Amino acid sequence: MIREVYITETNCITPLGFDVESNVEAILRGDSGIQLHNDISLMPNSFYAAIISNEKINSTFEKISTDTKYSRLEKMMILALEPIIKNSKVELNSKTAFILSTTKGNVTALKEDSEESFNNAHLDVLAKNVADFFGFKTQPIVVSNACVSGILAVSVAKRMIQSELYDNIFVVAGDEVSEFVLSGFNAFQAMSDLPCKPYSKNRTGVSLGEATTAVLLSAEAKNAKIKVIGDSSINDANHISGPSRTGEGLFRSIQNALKEAQIDPDKIDFISAHGTATPFNDEMEAIALNRLALQNVPINSLKGFYGHTLGASGLLETVIGIESVNQSMLFESKGFDEIGVSESINVIDKNEERNIDYFLKTASGFGGCNTAVIFEKMKHELH
Repeated sequence: MIREVYITETNCITPLGFDVESNVEAILRGDSGIQLHNDISLMPNSFYAAIISNEKINSTFEKISTDTKYSRLEKMMILALEPIIKNSKVELNSKTAFILSTTKGNVTALKEDSEESFNNAHLDVLAKNVADFFGFKTQPIVVSNACVSGILAVSVAKRMIQSELYDNIFVVAGDEVSEFVLSGFNAFQAMSDLPCKPYSKNRTGVSLGEATTAVLLSAEAKNAKIKVIGDSSINDANHISGPSRTGEGLFRSIQNALKEAQIDPDKIDFISAHGTATPFNDEMEAIALNRLALQNVPINSLKGFYGHTLGASGLLETVIGIESVNQSMLFESKGFDEIGVSESINVIDKNEERNIDYFLKTASGFGGCNTAVIFEKMKHELH
């Protein structure tokens, strides 16, 4: 019998709030974290992005530590993890792992030309700094695979628990809006001149954002918020930044995840998609979903609330998706106006009460990577 895997604790640090509850309240109100920014240290001209106030990060961090050696991203990651490590009362022993998931990590360290800064930009150093803050006994594991990193870390954790290597795994995912990331997306001409509008006819590209998110995956069903029942990652090996036009990698990832979960596509009640609002991503997702007969399933992209938070996006959107299930509420896909993809999909245009038993989370990223994970609502039997 393969072990069952649950997510028992969740937390997130975003421009909309520093816990899950405040984020859900902001989404229900329709508040977006995407604002117009004029910050020449990040970009010469003004741009739309979802950025967390430094003041709030620092003042909140000071409540848990007076140590000044941590970078901004490290503080954000520690803040995401701290309450869930404390609440869970899980012992940080040899059966408890720590996975850190990010696309760019401490890339901002490279601004300073010194050996120490260069060293700090390494992802293993970032992971060790965060792990040591809490005193994990196991070697930290880094998952860095472009924009699927956050949700891929859930797959990796699930498989490690199923293989009985660990009983509990804390996962943190995070990225920040930096000059490096902004200039990269700007060079692709992929940045939107307005807050992004996934799947919409009038979309003009990506809005970037930043966040950190933390979850605890466990073999223990006690306090479980949701069960993880299927996962798959397939690379379509198409192009360094463009996905397969037929959605092949995403199609196969979802197909495999459904097979492992042992459910038919018509059992999926809701899809939390990647939805970056670029022409290639949105189109490819619509094609892949149609190939699987999932075109009528309610779907949202949370990018209109958070922007594209890179490696954090898949985990952040999973955490909000878990709230959808447990509050029986479909959250709107903010910014959506009229359908702008060639195949029909059922984009959620307003918050709606709905019973959700199964939800699918997808993500796709540079290099052709695609990940799909299926979650099942906990049936709490009445004793």
